[in-house]
Amino acid sequence: MLGDLQLGYLGIEVPDVAAVREFLADVVGLVPGDDPATWRNDDKAQRIVVAEGPAADATFLGFEAAGPEEWAATVDRLDDAGYPVALATTEEAAARRVDRLASVDAPWGVRVEVALGLADAEAPFASALVAGGFVTEDKGFGHVVFAATDFDASHHFVTEGLGLRQTDWVETEIAEGIELEIRFYHCNPRHHSLALARAPFDLPQRLHHFMVEVADRDDVGFAFDRAWNAGCTIASGLGHHPNDQMFSFYVASPAGFQVEVGHGARLVTEAWDENRGYDRISTWGHQPLPAH
Repeated sequence: MLGDLQLGYLGIEVPDVAAVREFLADVVGLVPGDDPATWRNDDKAQRIVVAEGPAADATFLGFEAAGPEEWAATVDRLDDAGYPVALATTEEAAARRVDRLASVDAPWGVRVEVALGLADAEAPFASALVAGGFVTEDKGFGHVVFAATDFDASHHFVTEGLGLRQTDWVETEIAEGIELEIRFYHCNPRHHSLALARAPFDLPQRLHHFMVEVADRDDVGFAFDRAWNAGCTIASGLGHHPNDQMFSFYVASPAGFQVEVGHGARLVTEAWDENRGYDRISTWGHQPLPAH
């Protein structure tokens, strides 16, 4: 059922923790979580968990269930689909700031966790840089996009195991002879909490980007200015997507993966009937900008 799950948190491993910390705080506008290695964009204790290491990539991804019945149903569905889950210890659940935790390895090489009861932070959320706040209530902290070489198996895992629904897809030629296919999946009113891009071979990073949605359109512009003034690489300038209708830009993090800051995405409903293909990623914009 729509709303059974939402994107709870993302774990990343990066070689330079200090640089990523500065980027998340001073460019994206996140605030520290209860633990010094965590970051958040709302009242939850942690949304981004940062660890030091060579991977420069995502290491785990957590979906939060709406309640105990939804948590158990997701775990059972994964088992029934051929993806046996491992139940976490009390200590492991506490480290994620959740009440219950189960995990399974996704076909694209990242551990997926199913969590229950993500704790609230000790202090209410307030960002001096994002005065309007972020859109998270009943929708999770944003979305993530991964490259998957085992694309069909990954699609099966997401739809038959996790129980997400396909929202729509994009098939387009991004360069002569190079085709791009992306499938978008939802589990609550957010247009997509997860998307998978078909990868013809293993890429240096599985995580292409994570997205945070701001409540005020101007906060996209303010974030763009911060990224530009900080000398960040603007992987895709301001633009508009035709499928989720989001106005956004993409900035490269110090670890290489990108962060999309957006506003105004359309919502899906229980009776969603627009699962169709698109032949372009952007209606306009989203062009790479030269270094400055």
